Amino acid sequence: MRFAVLGSGFWATEVHAASLAAHPDAELVGIWGRDGAKASAAGERHGVPGTTDLDALLADVDAVSISLPPSVQPDLAVRAAQAGCHLLLEKPVALSVADADRVAGAVADAGVASVVFLTYRFRDSTATWLEQAARSTLVGGHVTWLASTFAADSPFRQSVWRAEPGAPLWDLGPHALSLLEPALGPVVAAQGARAADGTVNVVLEHEGGATSTVTVSATASPLSAGEEFWVHGDAGRLVLLPPPARSAHEAHAVAVSELQAAALTGGAHPCDAAYGAAQVRVLAAAERAVEAGARQTV
Repeated sequence: MRFAVLGSGFWATEVHAASLAAHPDAELVGIWGRDGAKASAAGERHGVPGTTDLDALLADVDAVSISLPPSVQPDLAVRAAQAGCHLLLEKPVALSVADADRVAGAVADAGVASVVFLTYRFRDSTATWLEQAARSTLVGGHVTWLASTFAADSPFRQSVWRAEPGAPLWDLGPHALSLLEPALGPVVAAQGARAADGTVNVVLEHEGGATSTVTVSATASPLSAGEEFWVHGDAGRLVLLPPPARSAHEAHAVAVSELQAAALTGGAHPCDAAYGAAQVRVLAAAERAVEAGARQTV
């Protein structure tokens, strides 16, 4: 399958393009970016053309791997789907329910395959953890993700959208949902609060009665930064250990393979655009809950 990467920033170049360039069953054809110089530099690094001509690139590929801010992704995802390209999307799919539904609708209308690149969901350790969770009677779970997004050594320190007050929830929340919902069930309501330093704390109510808590921050000190994931029930506490550093390439390669399989079979992937839109509905409810200081339904 012939792929284009849409985006020329760090994540696009170092993960999406690098993964595709090394993939045994995919071909990286080109890289698109709004900045022609950056797109050319990214393409040169991986031995493919860099371009600002989106329509020409879409006409030359079977699929796109999108690595762009969530405010930019929806319009380009819709254009790619309408051009008949399968979509490997970044999380969150969008920053509004309307835009997320627009992407999911374009995918359905075009009959193309889609996968949202939620890094934890494409790791063997997560699959094993979810299998263990499925054999348990669970009552709750917890995710803590404290990031130092703007530290001097962070590759995301120049990210404009991640600097917004609600960004930790939208940036890290999709990862939390991708682990908690398959284990505990879909989220139906949320309550939340924001600490003085911007840390967001959310209580999620899941269909069936389980509850979970999510704590996320983009401004944690490097000494407190880290990730914790667990669910609990009759089998005790099931802990998912954080992955080794720089394992996103392997996860992206799995996502590429699973997108190709979905395209070949015509089947829906568990993390497709429709699921991405469902995540946005939960995130929007959680954001309303944080701002209002009151329970909000999804």
